Amino acid sequence: MQFDQLHRREFITLIGGTLVTLPATAAESFPTRPIRLVVPYPAGGGTDIVGRILGQKLHESLGQPIVIDNRGGAGGTIGTALAAKSLPDGYTLLLVPTSHVINPSIYAKLPYDTEKDFAPITMVASAAILMAVHPRVPADTIVGFVEAAKARPQAIANYGSAGAGTVFHLTGELFKRLTGLALQHVPYRGGAPTVTALLSGEIPLAFETMLALQPHIRAGTLRALAVTSPRRSAIMPEIPSAAETGFPQLVAENSYALFAPAGTPARILMQLHDATVAALALPEVRDRLHEQGAEVVGTHGQLSVRPYHSAAFFSTPAVGAAAE
Repeated sequence: MQFDQLHRREFITLIGGTLVTLPATAAESFPTRPIRLVVPYPAGGGTDIVGRILGQKLHESLGQPIVIDNRGGAGGTIGTALAAKSLPDGYTLLLVPTSHVINPSIYAKLPYDTEKDFAPITMVASAAILMAVHPRVPADTIVGFVEAAKARPQAIANYGSAGAGTVFHLTGELFKRLTGLALQHVPYRGGAPTVTALLSGEIPLAFETMLALQPHIRAGTLRALAVTSPRRSAIMPEIPSAAETGFPQLVAENSYALFAPAGTPARILMQLHDATVAALALPEVRDRLHEQGAEVVGTHGQLSVRPYHSAAFFSTPAVGAAAE
């Protein structure tokens, strides 16, 4: 992927309102020390997996270690606030999933401004969302789950997600609206704790990325009911889409994007963008992400905060229901 002169001008225009000026020598010498990549979720979840795959290659191309800083909690807002308040010098980056732009619709007050406090670098990847159950749940389809939940409402009474306001939470709320089930939402501090709870039987159902669930589904310790995408995933084609099982409105995916604090110098943002896009173009990175259930979606400076979300959630009652 070549970031040509036109794209460079567009990217500078995109971020031009939030720049500070540093001497050219300072920008050109970047980086001279390790870079912190804040992942606002615990280790082992989808965002963490994407961050570690990307961080390894950025280490090689930038010549400095990329230190993953997992700061989970509050739907990703704790780690995001930490990044927003960091110095805009290129040494703190933020990798966030779709919930980054959903949170303003969920939380009445955030300790940062989603649109003003971050400078976009690039989209990174997207991952399908799976609807998975504990093996003791007597269902292997969405219809079967709905029937089982209605027949045994006390035994199948809740579902888990990576936290309030996450795309997984909203997918669950949309599922409730479509089926009429009165499932209680159980929020966890990230994808990894959610999967752990599902494996132990603490919750009967969870919505999570293929990144986090795929190994357990292949091992038979969890059962996938459907993927919430318009069509089957090429990574696990044996799993039907929600649309083909009678739920065409149950469509959602989780995307990941890379940001820096607002005010990060343009030269540094450009260097980070070029290094990231180059890393995402490497076959080994694409293969590793694909093996984990994600697809590369690197961009050429066209990223902005507002369109970075799954539009389906903003055209359904799911956001309002999740905020209640």
